[in-house]
Amino acid sequence: MGFVSEFKEFISKGNVLDLAVGVIIGASFGKIVASLTDDILMPILGVFTGGIDFKNWFVALDGNRYETIEKAKEAGAATLNYGNLINAVIYFVIIAFAIFWLVKLANRFKRPQEVVPVADLGPTKDQALLMEIRDALRNRTV
Repeated sequence: MGFVSEFKEFISKGNVLDLAVGVIIGASFGKIVASLTDDILMPILGVFTGGIDFKNWFVALDGNRYETIEKAKEAGAATLNYGNLINAVIYFVIIAFAIFWLVKLANRFKRPQEVVPVADLGPTKDQALLMEIRDALRNRTV
């Protein structure tokens, strides 16, 4: 089987198309969640925390104090931006929560698969022979 025919078979299986659709929807969903977080949830969280902006939580490694990360970068200082980590964790929790509800909703509309009972076919020839050997060994007198 040549490379081209293997590639055609791989593409035609359908999983590649499903994956492509998932990536596109995921990218769009990421933008929606980013907007929800930046434009709605973070300002509300800022009200509860007294107007604290996590984006400007950082430590300048040169020992100086800067008001914003941009000013520290303009000065050429290396910074540890732990506020961005806090934002990333908040984004993750929001995305995980949204995906949880999306999957839960999708499962509600999914048709349940019919359970097909499997008929008991009985023991195979090998199993029947082994059972006969077992029974013969049990009934053997010592």
